[in-house]
Amino acid sequence: MASVSGPAQTASASAPPLQRGIVKMVLSGCAIIVRGQPRGGPPPERQINLSNIRAGALARRAAQGQPDSKDTPDEPWAFQAREFLRKKLIGKEVCFTVEYKNMHREYGMVYLGKDTTGENIAESLVSEGLATVRREGFRGNNPEQARLCDLEDQSKASKKGLWSEGGGAQTIRNIKYTIENPRNFVDSLHQKPINAIIEHVRDGSVVRALLLPDYYLVTVMLSGIKCPTFKREGDGTETPEPFAAEARFFTESRLLQRDVQIILESCPNQIILGTILHPNGNITELLLKEGFARCVDWSMAVYTQGAEKLRAAERSAKERKVRIWKDYVAPTANLDQKDRQFVAKVMQVVNADAMVVKLNSGEYKTIHLSSIRPPRNEGEEKNKDKDKRFRPLYDIPYMFEAREFLRKKLIGKKVNVTVDYIRAATGPGEGTPAFPERTCATVTIGGINIAEALVSKGLATVIRYRQDDDQRSSHYDELLAAEARAIKNGKGLHSKKEVPIHRVADISGETQKAKQFLPFLQRAGRSEAVVEYVFSGSRLKLYMPKETCLITFLLAGIECPRSSRNTPGGVQVAEPFSDEAMLFTKELVLQREVEVEVESMDKAGNFIGWLHIEGVNLSVALVENALSKVHFTAERSAYYKTLVAAEEGCRQRKEKVWANYEEKPVEEVVHLSEEKERVANYKPVYVTEITDTLHFYAQDVETGSQLENLMETMRAEIAAQPPVEGSYSPRRGDYCIAKFADGEWYRARVEKVESPAKVHVFYIDYGNREVVSSTRLAPIPPAFSTRTLPVQATEYTFAFIQVPQDLNIWRYGDFRADDADEFGYSR
Repeated sequence: MASVSGPAQTASASAPPLQRGIVKMVLSGCAIIVRGQPRGGPPPERQINLSNIRAGALARRAAQGQPDSKDTPDEPWAFQAREFLRKKLIGKEVCFTVEYKNMHREYGMVYLGKDTTGENIAESLVSEGLATVRREGFRGNNPEQARLCDLEDQSKASKKGLWSEGGGAQTIRNIKYTIENPRNFVDSLHQKPINAIIEHVRDGSVVRALLLPDYYLVTVMLSGIKCPTFKREGDGTETPEPFAAEARFFTESRLLQRDVQIILESCPNQIILGTILHPNGNITELLLKEGFARCVDWSMAVYTQGAEKLRAAERSAKERKVRIWKDYVAPTANLDQKDRQFVAKVMQVVNADAMVVKLNSGEYKTIHLSSIRPPRNEGEEKNKDKDKRFRPLYDIPYMFEAREFLRKKLIGKKVNVTVDYIRAATGPGEGTPAFPERTCATVTIGGINIAEALVSKGLATVIRYRQDDDQRSSHYDELLAAEARAIKNGKGLHSKKEVPIHRVADISGETQKAKQFLPFLQRAGRSEAVVEYVFSGSRLKLYMPKETCLITFLLAGIECPRSSRNTPGGVQVAEPFSDEAMLFTKELVLQREVEVEVESMDKAGNFIGWLHIEGVNLSVALVENALSKVHFTAERSAYYKTLVAAEEGCRQRKEKVWANYEEKPVEEVVHLSEEKERVANYKPVYVTEITDTLHFYAQDVETGSQLENLMETMRAEIAAQPPVEGSYSPRRGDYCIAKFADGEWYRARVEKVESPAKVHVFYIDYGNREVVSSTRLAPIPPAFSTRTLPVQATEYTFAFIQVPQDLNIWRYGDFRADDADEFGYSR
């Protein structure tokens, strides 16, 4: 039996001082480590060996790197002696005296409690037969040694412990230092709690545990966290990271040599992950809460006690800025509370991880879903079909499904937004594009995390971060768990099936294809569609799901203010209220499911018709909100009366596009009767044009000065900024300006477009018509439109006469002689 005590000595003349401490660890049946009280860090420690007794030596593992060394087993009753002391002393306060020192070891008496009236530990060991008394050099004048000898004789007589029959072979443990297949071992336990003793604490989150009752000695890393560690240098010394020693002491003072239960949860790369359960609490959560550890994603997924608890504990430490978080700055620290959490309405789904929302203030904001990545092309897919126009929504696998999932669930709905972090803008790098600043948030609706729902369906993946990167979703663990489920079930991007292919034909601007498609849409009546894009208040791009095609759609029956657009001659200025009309249309129909009635198409291959959403005719809605006027083509439609009624109300109220409207004075109608003579109501006019059919055009003298001022101002502006020839593309019904034969510009309306060289125009202020080249036309400046000054040429006809319809007498250059003779005319 190995001795751990020094030679016996007689008591000194003066009694040794009494000292106190807390038992940190029991090294053997006759040696303990006592520590002081912590003050600003781990406290000092000292090893105390019990004097005058010896206990059996515990088993030791063979030294690593020494092939000749072997494992040393327990001596009989050595482990029982250690356990006796462990259960009695660990974490308890003791007092002790140091009687002598030998080879840097201190020997003395240890008492349980604050003074020597407490239990004498050496005597308790000897009386239980777990230690022997060293009788060498025994002297009768040493009462402590004499009492130990008496107790030993009593235990021998009682055949306790070492003195029992059989030699104690049954008390020797069969310690298993290695496990052949750790993963199978962990799996065989089925995550059930097993009893264990913590034998060593390497750092705050890594311990050495003795599993009972089979005596497996295993290293366990706490699942979901990581504490600061001790880095081993080349010379064998260890350099602690900040707070590493404090974290180890925190774990030691609570778990070292305590009876615990351990749930072995996983074994990746031969590393056993587990959770230690103690009656006083969960050490994993305590380490996080006190700022001694941080969460780690790679092991968080296997934590069985609820990952949200760990995140909450870490969040608490960050908010209090304790220990390793003393310099922590929250990703949203610069945001006001109202900017961190708010309710908003989803107006547009940009792609599978971004959306545009409307705040209560009316402001629009782009929100990116935190910590997820939308579907994207990988590998060879990026280089395939280089000649084909790439359309991410339809060409990237599962992008369309992801966008549709968000669109159907969110468009037009109010959602709760919690901003997690602001991703700073990045400049372009080698092979990487530049990104503007992004607001990344968790978006929920009805308690459902939209990002988690996307990931669980396999329509997005979770971004992996560096361990020190704190800019991530506040529900990151739920995202990882959802992705794990999607992978396990083979959902979406993780499916081994062939990826879905969306062959969507874009016939916008394809005149021939549009002509072939037109009869089909006309016969279909109302067709289902989804508004993909809004170009202006009355111009949209639609996706036809049944026909799997994209079309450009123009609203029929209205004249909507034109938005600014690029032309060969430069940017065409937007007409008043064009932006308001486009915003109105966007808020009402963008990415909504609608019904369309196609009536016709224009020469550019754009379809013209009526659009309905939830019983609302968009053309009528624009007119009702004074954002459009009724076009003369609406007269033949079933919605004409509704349009006119809506327009009349806005015109009377002079709203928006009717703000500058001036109602023409209504001529007084004189009702004639047989008894009264007709009274003529004359007014002065300038006759400006006479037609073949004896109709004539005239200007009111009263408004003549207004026209002169408008023409003078308009020509001065045109002279200062002359239009670029050929930049204007005329369309029937457009108001424009035309250069007359005298070289001056006049207001006109396009009546017919035969070709760019032959455009029929009507001069609205003079009544004459002309066929001109489009190079002599230009868009009318908004300040000189008919809203500023109405059309000045009014058409008149003679009352009570009728021009003969069967004679050619009135045609220029075709006057026949017989016609003249018959009617008494001469040339």
